[in-house]
Amino acid sequence: MERPVYLMIIGFILLVIGVIVPLLMITGVLETTWFWNGVAIVAQISGLVLGLAGVGMYMASRR
Repeated sequence: MERPVYLMIIGFILLVIGVIVPLLMITGVLETTWFWNGVAIVAQISGLVLGLAGVGMYMASRR
């Protein structure tokens, strides 16, 4: 991927989803199920990995 900024943006969006889904479960908007817990965990982990990969690619391209 030529644009590491895209990876950072996608990672940020996934991290936000990973925070919003548990908040919706706590407030009672979403029912607490294995599916929504899995979505939150996968979104957080993949967002973190994509964001760090984007930052690494960005730093490597700046050198």
